[in-house]
Amino acid sequence: MAGGRTLIAAPRGARFAALCAAVVLAHVLVIAWIHYVLDANKLLRPMPAPMYSRLLQPDAPAATPVAQATPEARVTRPNRPSVTTISSEPSTSPPPETVAQAPDTAPADKPASEQPPEPPVTTASAPASSEPPVNAPDSADAAAAAAATGTQMTTPGPTNPETWPSDTQLTYKLTGNYRGPLNGNASVQWQRDGVRYQVRVDIKVQPFIAYTMTSQGDIESSGLSPRAYEEIRTGGKTRAVKFTPDSVVRDNGTSDPRPPNVQDTASQFIELSHRFQMGQERLQVPGAVSIYHARPGGIDLWTYDIVEREVLQLYAGPIETFHLKPRPLANPRGNITAEMWFAPSLLYLPVRIKLNLGDDVWLDLVVEKIEQTR
Repeated sequence: MAGGRTLIAAPRGARFAALCAAVVLAHVLVIAWIHYVLDANKLLRPMPAPMYSRLLQPDAPAATPVAQATPEARVTRPNRPSVTTISSEPSTSPPPETVAQAPDTAPADKPASEQPPEPPVTTASAPASSEPPVNAPDSADAAAAAAATGTQMTTPGPTNPETWPSDTQLTYKLTGNYRGPLNGNASVQWQRDGVRYQVRVDIKVQPFIAYTMTSQGDIESSGLSPRAYEEIRTGGKTRAVKFTPDSVVRDNGTSDPRPPNVQDTASQFIELSHRFQMGQERLQVPGAVSIYHARPGGIDLWTYDIVEREVLQLYAGPIETFHLKPRPLANPRGNITAEMWFAPSLLYLPVRIKLNLGDDVWLDLVVEKIEQTR
């Protein structure tokens, strides 16, 4: 009897073990399938973080994009940072080297209920609202719009992928004002892998707000060609834009025709820098540059006037920059605008970005360092 019971118990134990193994395997396969489906539906596939090995130092810029007479220097005092403004009037004597140091802004205590507004999600665009988006015009409409504003709409010429910079990160000190001083930091990170690129913009306002914008796409002969753009706000709220060869699709499913050389909030910084560096757009005073800008709220044609040359006191010393201001849109969807300062001696990168959010509300990003992998 004992022997018989032993013979019956052994097969039951083996069957139970096999059943447990099958259940575990089924769970593993289901989890793997879920991850596969989720990954397949993701717009973005983040690139691995690079290791930076050098600090970018100023170099003599190419002479092609800039055609300026030697100007006379005069001192101006904007809010952040103090700069030396170089006028376009020629001088008979060498200008004095005068650079004012940007003052530090001390943080101020304020009630938790009086939190600052969310940082803007574009350097040249307003937040989306219930108003219908401005649809992207075709090439003929773009030329007409540019002519009406007194700007020549240019199409960037072909470029070689190797003319784009190696992996680069700009780190900014952030100051601002909203019912008192604001402080924080920001960064713009550029990465490329062959003909694929990624641009990531991070903005952090202490201690309330974090904002991340990411663009991914291809490096084509005409410039950056975004495939996907994503915004992540404080609390995890996400909005996205998908780019197809013929359309720009927002996360609510609506779409607009894709205009030529369209960029998004993140990619526009590197695209403009490269256009200036390659001489595709002339960086001179007076001058202007136009660029299509797509966001989850719609597409707009933005025109920036190149208003003056300024010297900023940066980590590498006094650096000459070109100051760009956006023209007002005919049908704006908000009151957010941005000014940008590009430095020819630092790969034409945007070393300062000032975001104007309304009356006496602003954020000012001034570069603290620029790092590269090689």
